[in-house]
Amino acid sequence: MARFTGGEKLNNYLSELAQKVSNPGTLRAGFLGDASYPDGTSVATIAAIQNFGAPAAGIPPRPFFSNVVAAGRRKWGDEMAKILVAKDYDAKAALNDMGDSIKGEIVDSINNGSYAPLKPATVRKKGFDKPLVDTAVMVRSVNWEVK
Repeated sequence: MARFTGGEKLNNYLSELAQKVSNPGTLRAGFLGDASYPDGTSVATIAAIQNFGAPAAGIPPRPFFSNVVAAGRRKWGDEMAKILVAKDYDAKAALNDMGDSIKGEIVDSINNGSYAPLKPATVRKKGFDKPLVDTAVMVRSVNWEVK
């Protein structure tokens, strides 16, 4: 029969870890409630229209956000685990780092994704043919918060 010693040290260590990761908060990333265009239009509303499309208005889906979420579901758990270790299990610090990473993924998806082309009239109006970027308010509004 094997005999173990040092159980008290292990219990203390596990208790310390549990305190670090208990009640860590919630991470929200994307277009938070207060972001708006100069005319007061909600950035989240425009982002949703661009992401899902608005067929009645002739706007095709450009799933910049949905693509990030679909890809993230497969990797964010592992990334969070690595960040937790790197942050010595400080859950709030890890969530903040994760939020910054997700923000970067969303911004990259807006700037570099391949989406339905703009209509010729829209290109003439804007003066360039890059979907999802006009005034850059939307891309600058991507943010995260930990509550």
